[in-house]
Amino acid sequence: MTVRNLDALFAPKSIALIGASNRPGTVGSVLARNLFRAGFQGPVMPINPHEEVIGSTVNYRSVADLPLDPDLAVIATPAASVPALVAELGERGCRAAVVISSGFSPSLRDELLAAARPHLMRIVGPSCVGFVSPQRGINASIAHITPRAGDLAFVSQSGPLALAVLDWADAHGVGFSHLLSIGDMSDVDIGDLLDHLAQDGRTRAILLYAESITGARKFMSAARIAARIKPVVIIKSGRTEAGARAAMSHTGVLAGSDAVCDAAFRRAGMLRVASLRELFEAVGTLACQVRPRGNRLAILTNSGGAGVLATDALEDHGATLAALAPETLSQLEALLPADWSHGNPVEILREATGERYEKALKAILPDHEQDAVLVMNCPTATTDGLDAARATVAALGSTRRVPILTCWMGASTAEPARRLFAERAVPTYETPDGAVRAFMHLVEYRRNQDLLMQTPPPLKVNPAHRETARVLVEEALREGRDVLTEPEAKQLLAAYEIPVVDTRIVTTPQEAAAAAEEIGYPVALKILSRDISHKSEVGGVQLELDSPEAVRIAASDMLDLVRQRKPKAQVDGFTVQQMIVRAHAHELLVGIAEDPNFGPVVLVGQGGTAAEVIADRAVGLPPLNMVLAHDMIARTRVSRLLRGYRERPAADMDAIAHTLVKLSQMAADFAEIAELDINPLLADHSGVIALDGRVVVRPKPAAGTARFAIRPYPEELERDITLRAGAGYHIRPIRPEDEPALIEMLERSSPEDLVLRFFAPVKRIDHSFVARLTQIDYEREMAFVIKPDASMEAPILGAARIIADPDNEAAEYGIMVRSDMKGHGIGSALMRHLLVYGKARGLKRVFGDVLYENRGMIDLAGRLGFSRHVDENDPQICRVEIDLATIDPNLAG
Repeated sequence: MTVRNLDALFAPKSIALIGASNRPGTVGSVLARNLFRAGFQGPVMPINPHEEVIGSTVNYRSVADLPLDPDLAVIATPAASVPALVAELGERGCRAAVVISSGFSPSLRDELLAAARPHLMRIVGPSCVGFVSPQRGINASIAHITPRAGDLAFVSQSGPLALAVLDWADAHGVGFSHLLSIGDMSDVDIGDLLDHLAQDGRTRAILLYAESITGARKFMSAARIAARIKPVVIIKSGRTEAGARAAMSHTGVLAGSDAVCDAAFRRAGMLRVASLRELFEAVGTLACQVRPRGNRLAILTNSGGAGVLATDALEDHGATLAALAPETLSQLEALLPADWSHGNPVEILREATGERYEKALKAILPDHEQDAVLVMNCPTATTDGLDAARATVAALGSTRRVPILTCWMGASTAEPARRLFAERAVPTYETPDGAVRAFMHLVEYRRNQDLLMQTPPPLKVNPAHRETARVLVEEALREGRDVLTEPEAKQLLAAYEIPVVDTRIVTTPQEAAAAAEEIGYPVALKILSRDISHKSEVGGVQLELDSPEAVRIAASDMLDLVRQRKPKAQVDGFTVQQMIVRAHAHELLVGIAEDPNFGPVVLVGQGGTAAEVIADRAVGLPPLNMVLAHDMIARTRVSRLLRGYRERPAADMDAIAHTLVKLSQMAADFAEIAELDINPLLADHSGVIALDGRVVVRPKPAAGTARFAIRPYPEELERDITLRAGAGYHIRPIRPEDEPALIEMLERSSPEDLVLRFFAPVKRIDHSFVARLTQIDYEREMAFVIKPDASMEAPILGAARIIADPDNEAAEYGIMVRSDMKGHGIGSALMRHLLVYGKARGLKRVFGDVLYENRGMIDLAGRLGFSRHVDENDPQICRVEIDLATIDPNLAG
């Protein structure tokens, strides 16, 4: 389930409290006190079989005795009694329950869910501390205080931590729209709540404390939707890589569950922080709508020491101290005393007045070499910190083109300045480190949000020999092997057009020497064995061999070493390959691994024999495109070297990114691939080449691409169709790369047709408008485009989409055909395609709102069997709707 019946939790008309008590200090008495005193406007009905009243409220002996059916139940009785109570409540029409009770075994938890399921009743918990919604007057929790009303929603898997946050928030004047402790997440989980809170008008930002993520695909879909609407900030505990220690490949070892969580949160557009303090700091910072372009910070301060602290913090966080432009420095020279710092940080000396702050800040703000400015002040006996704060605000003016952060150090003397900044929505912090940390929150949040909306360049990952790759994988599985040989692994990579070094297979030292003569020296010699995972660890690799005799001796010695160190290993021979001499090449590790929660992941980082020790890696969730692949590379430490330095030219970053995208495609094509690594992948200015590869396979899991946390592009939905007069067209799901073609389609459509589709004049057809139409979550919505042929270059003639609700019950559709292509049957083909797809994915109905003047669409809907309804709120709109049970699966033709 997802959001079904969550309205009964967030906006109930009546509440039943089962397990209410008059005995002081009990859970039942605390719940009763909180519920009665929170200000809920509906009836709160306590249930206790042994009491006449609870406090001063009439008590009921059982669920059957309740005078009306509750929307929400709060249960605090022994665990064994809860399933029967839930069944009884469900019979009474109760639609949600918060289960405070703990001590549920797995079997008892199953009984609880089985009792709720027939009634579609939602369960929060068990083993939680409850639910609070101050704006609705609900405190169904065992909290020691009722929080003040606000616009932050906080969801926590830890009950005690939720209570600690309440205490902290009360002391700091922070209010909540909702606060939920979700305990064991037997039913309602983080993904469900993200779906609901994303649409909640009372919630400005969503804060999460997570210990584990369940239902990764649902979580990712909900998180990506929520993060596009409002800030979502998360703390994830459990930074451990223990789950990856048993992996057979370098990639599996290095992936690490926490690194995967990091990648997932970034991909969803969320911001991850490390502490509760950062959680609320980040929300306050993001609320000021400050959006730096990059990570270059200019610092203005009256204290050299404070400037050094901020610079150190900037370095620690991986950001950049801005190099101010010469013209800016010249202006500052003219404005400031002779002994100012003459650079960034701009130290304007301890006697700096408000006037000096204002003049210096106005000189720095227009500088294009900085992305944000941090203004700092240390209290002195000779200057007024509030005067400096007023001057800072004055310098900003009303435009706020440049992001500004402030840090007024001190306690009582700085408080008036901080209040002024808060009133003017200027972010302010108590310490240089806190200010820099907030700046990095902004940088990371902007980067994550941009990735949600970036349009990648067209790239057709089209393995020419996909069938060859399939034969390799299936043959290994048929033989009972779980690891491809090195030559097989390289053949698999070559099938996906990843360059590999020429490799010869031989069986004896003499054959190895002969192969080396043919290849040319120097050569690399490696043991060939299906039982040896890491060849170098058993002496199975020799490099830089430059003569037949050297090859023969190395091969003989290698056999002896392997027999000593791995006596049970079956040795099939050797591989001989030419040594690739690239003086300026970097050794990288790239590969595929599988996370138990988020499914396949792709990895890139520094390679070589010390890859696991160095542990420099970035992880990404497939499907990847070139934009996402480049972002992954940029997150590695080795990327600084790849950009070039001194005599070493920059590596071909596109070639590395192409490799990551191809691996992403391979993971989607072959569920049988459990792990894959290329180590090393040599990368330099001329491209990349794989020197070694290792592939771990397993029988194809039933889940297929369902194991992906983000649904890959559904290639299976592509169709060639024939319409009127025998004209042929190609229908396929939309891709992010379709943005330019979709812009062209919209620009070639009449203003009247744009109004019919979007219900208002479209003033600007640009990236921000179209990206939301092309960059979709295939799990929640589907959009199809129709073209004259299957090429990326072909124009888009029409587009259609459906957006399903989180419960996959109903979906809203929208269709548009380019104005000059109407009358060719394109709209009808798209509509039929949508309906057949909707039925196949399990939707029950499809509906749409159509302007009455759009007679063509209303007539088409009528011909296909849609019913019509007048919109009571807007007589210009006709609601059309169809039951998909009536749709012929062959309707699309």
